[in-house]
Amino acid sequence: MSTDLLHVISNESHQARLQELVKEGPEGWDKAWKEQVTPWDAGQVQPPLRDLIQSGDLDLPKSGKALVPGCGRGYDAIFIASSLGLDTLAVDISQTAVDAANELLASSPPTSGKASFEIADFFTFSVPETEKFDLVYDYTFFVAILPTMRPDWARQMTALVKSGGYLITLVFPLHHKDAGPPFPVEPSHYEELLSSHWDRVYNKVPEHSLPFHVGREQMVVWKRRA
Repeated sequence: MSTDLLHVISNESHQARLQELVKEGPEGWDKAWKEQVTPWDAGQVQPPLRDLIQSGDLDLPKSGKALVPGCGRGYDAIFIASSLGLDTLAVDISQTAVDAANELLASSPPTSGKASFEIADFFTFSVPETEKFDLVYDYTFFVAILPTMRPDWARQMTALVKSGGYLITLVFPLHHKDAGPPFPVEPSHYEELLSSHWDRVYNKVPEHSLPFHVGREQMVVWKRRA
């Protein structure tokens, strides 16, 4: 049996179990981490994020603060802190995920910007006006929440990011029609929610993706209007 087929079978099994667990609410996400039912955990930084930052195609901030909601084990958050030098706060509703992220951080090389991991609910999270974020990164968080919560997601993104700040969205998994999570997603779903307060400044099919992401993801970056 090929490695690709084994991966598909494993992911299908994990997705079915995940759908059962998340019916329990936030506790279900923590159980998923405890049971290692984490099909979104790639074990590495997402190649499209690495390419975007290293390409210099966008003048992303090199100082200030970044936020990563639904951070999981924190590969991407640590990379943002290291490559951009931003003080990066990564949050998750699972204590087990936050513990795993802190373990990874402890074993990683020092970052130029501070990386920290906390348990928090993105939808009730708030900061003073003077402490808004320069950059937010969303990968698999948008598709993990119920579609009915997406307008709240957009309002919260707009509230947390300062004028001129960036929202990096790695849109995945495209063309997915099954019941979630992950819930179906297309780039147009973001457009509908963000167009009143954000400008799309980058929209590209990644040149490099993980093997099981090829043809199923798109990198879209938004800039907060004044």
